[in-house]
Amino acid sequence: MSALTIEQFGLGDPRIREFAMLPWRLYRGDPNWTPPLNGDLLGNRLLGLDGLLTSAHPYHRNATVTHFLARRDGRAVGTVSAAINRRFNEYQPSYAGIGFFGFFEVEEDYEAAAALLDAARDWLAERGMTVMRGPGQYSNATHERQGILIDGFDTPPTVECTHNPPYYAEFLERWGLAKVKDYHAYLVHLDEVPADRLVRVAEAVRKRNRFEIHTVDMSDFNAEIGRVIDIYNQAWSENWGFLPLTSGEADAVADTLRPIIDPGLVRIVSVDGEPVAMIGAFPDPNWALRPRWGVLGDSDPVRTARLLLKRRHIPRIRLMFFGIVPGYRVRGIDALLFEETYQYALSHGYRTIEASLLLEENDLVIRAAEFAGGTRYKTWRIYQSEL
Repeated sequence: MSALTIEQFGLGDPRIREFAMLPWRLYRGDPNWTPPLNGDLLGNRLLGLDGLLTSAHPYHRNATVTHFLARRDGRAVGTVSAAINRRFNEYQPSYAGIGFFGFFEVEEDYEAAAALLDAARDWLAERGMTVMRGPGQYSNATHERQGILIDGFDTPPTVECTHNPPYYAEFLERWGLAKVKDYHAYLVHLDEVPADRLVRVAEAVRKRNRFEIHTVDMSDFNAEIGRVIDIYNQAWSENWGFLPLTSGEADAVADTLRPIIDPGLVRIVSVDGEPVAMIGAFPDPNWALRPRWGVLGDSDPVRTARLLLKRRHIPRIRLMFFGIVPGYRVRGIDALLFEETYQYALSHGYRTIEASLLLEENDLVIRAAEFAGGTRYKTWRIYQSEL
């Protein structure tokens, strides 16, 4: 094979754009690959986006990152990042010493993949990290786009979920990485939900408790998102890989979801005025953002216009946030929230709900998804290696 070179560079380097755009060539023609808007990575002032690959993004306030690009005869063939997320490593003692690799994209070229992983490993080891974990974007905190797909390649991903060729897993394992955690996606077809059983359970919960439920108030959107994130941070605090969302990160999530949010799909449960549970489901923007590979191109303005035109006709939902604070679990709140969300979704023309990313050991939520008629149809994997 021709000579392989690895280039390293930081934020602000002109090669960042090449780094971000390489997947558009690697996945060309793949009917399922769906990337975020380029502005989500590179920034877009018009759309109000602080790109993750720019120093303006809040992620970089507490992290040190670098990027690697593999070339053969000057042609880019692969990418990877290496990151030390200081806030992640300080959050709890078990996280100390974890470094991350991410943005792993490569042609079917094991030599290039291995060279990229070697470069990320060496950079992390030189900075005192004892574990290398990934892939993701920069990190593997619970709220980040992360993992590689190992099952379910024949369907497109929903928003903030990844899609990749099957050979990625083979390359990572061949290099020496081993599974550390799997995430699952469950698909619920609304016309197959056991509605009578769901309604019966929800009614019993209503009779036993005095729960107050409200849908998100768009006139107080930022405060409502703050309440959702506060419940999320409490409910998920003991989960594997968890890192609380900061207010800056919550604002970035809100900016991404604001154009497509359907208030009826986001509900907050309160007891005596205190929020104790929430469900956050969203019409899937990927349904409209999937590349068309046509003569008009797939620029951010074109894809955004397509999304805005179709946002009230999106048939599928992704359940992204669900949480019940300690002390209120196993009281049927999950059934109550699922039943209300189901009734609303069914009456507003939605056809499917995907519940993801569900930790493989999260039996409580997985059982709830199965109770609602869901079936597992995708799995993503996180890998790890000692340094």
